[in-house]
Amino acid sequence: MQASIANSIVAALQQVLGVQSAALHEPRFGGNEWRYLKECLDSTFVSSVGKFVDRLEADLADYTGSAYAVAVVNGTSALHIALMLAGVRQGDEVLLPSLTFVATANAASYCGAVPHFVDSEIATLGIDANRLRQYLSDKTEMTSGLCINRETGRVIRALVPMHCFGHPGDIDGLLAVARDFNIVMVEDAAESLGSWYGHRHTGTFGKLGTLSFNGNKTITTGGGGAILTQDLELAKLAKHMTTTAKQSHVWEYSHDMVGYNYRMPNINAALGCAQLEQLPELINAKRRLYQAYEEAFAEVAGVELFREPAGSQSNYWLQTLLLSEDNKDQRDAILSATNTLGLMTRPAWTLMHRLPAYEGCPRMASLSVAENLADRIINIPSGSALGMGLD
Repeated sequence: MQASIANSIVAALQQVLGVQSAALHEPRFGGNEWRYLKECLDSTFVSSVGKFVDRLEADLADYTGSAYAVAVVNGTSALHIALMLAGVRQGDEVLLPSLTFVATANAASYCGAVPHFVDSEIATLGIDANRLRQYLSDKTEMTSGLCINRETGRVIRALVPMHCFGHPGDIDGLLAVARDFNIVMVEDAAESLGSWYGHRHTGTFGKLGTLSFNGNKTITTGGGGAILTQDLELAKLAKHMTTTAKQSHVWEYSHDMVGYNYRMPNINAALGCAQLEQLPELINAKRRLYQAYEEAFAEVAGVELFREPAGSQSNYWLQTLLLSEDNKDQRDAILSATNTLGLMTRPAWTLMHRLPAYEGCPRMASLSVAENLADRIINIPSGSALGMGLD
């Protein structure tokens, strides 16, 4: 059985990819990257000042439908500042999924807050809004308009849904929970640029949202991220805080608060502008790749390809296999077989409540769905270039 399902998965991957090796996700540079980078170099404005930062922010706002976008050095710094702007302070608790990349928890810790882990749902791979509502009803009380964890006495200040592998979570359900318990929602949309919930882009539903442009994302600036908000004052403060809180002056260096050197360099923004121009084409290629995988894996017993949630359009950042319950003990053997052949596959991240830094944090008594998903998930080669030649 072990050899059979591993061989079947390898055969399905090779049927679609037509190659002997493939990375999990790599960038594709097929537009104006060289032209914009040269223009940036010729201008000598390669660091924190230059027109490409302004352009990238405007283009991101236009594409996502957010009123404002603030470019920063990476997605983690974007989430750190977004949480601060949401009012998260030392000693607060921040609700977030245990099934996420460590940056989500780290950003809360940077604020001096305590991550509070909740379970996921199979339908979206994101936070289970119904279980979260019941959990908060049982474990918290409202005092002076604040949601208080009865066990710790701490304020639960923010809720951070993460759109897992680019798939939009249950945004309506989570917004309702946040509203009813007076908790600020900040979206971790690091993986979901180009994903839509209904007719609205992810990252634009909460008080703030964040994006990542790391080298493995759908588009890249090398390293980079952005904060999205509909609030002008928050956008201004985000820009100020992420540029060392320096007050504008011709020659003086004066800073009116603790700031952060989270600026995106102009040369990175130049790359991002060229990449963003190609985003519709890149996403179409990734969706074609999904369709090819769907056909190839339809005949493979014991595994299914994860499909975008109903009512959403996913960017399919990472294509995801879910092993059946009967085959989840074969996960590591499959990972070994595929990677040995040069077909890069990966499991989900180690769950946050299992990491030494976070194992003592508050959490739901049962995180059974997240634990089950972690046992069953295998991500397969997903780069947009893999879908470019597919019909």
